[in-house]
Amino acid sequence: MNPQKNKENAIAFYKMAYEGNPEKAAELYAGPEYIQHNPVVGNGIQPLIDYFNRMQKEYPDKSIEFVRAVSEGDLVALHTHQTWPEDDEYVTMDFFRFDEDGKIVEHWDSIQQIPKTSANNNTMY
Repeated sequence: MNPQKNKENAIAFYKMAYEGNPEKAAELYAGPEYIQHNPVVGNGIQPLIDYFNRMQKEYPDKSIEFVRAVSEGDLVALHTHQTWPEDDEYVTMDFFRFDEDGKIVEHWDSIQQIPKTSANNNTMY
């Protein structure tokens, strides 16, 4: 198990899928099973591919910035800043579990919209 390589692969997987090539991302980085915990995406790799293809078609101008990544054992956590049309911004935290072959086999996430105003001057990332 290589936590640094897993971290690099999690970023590459997410970036490739988010930017419109989820088939290639799945081919390169996903394992034979893919357990999904996001309630708006079905279980398995095909629902993930379908979701990202739909997001690319509906929102081609979205962008993602990887703010930080943490890897420990077989888990990688990614903290991102996403910008969608009309300056709709989100902070996400995604967790990926890797199998013994270095393939992604499970995913959890938490998504929070960035409000237009804040009670403090700190960013959410």
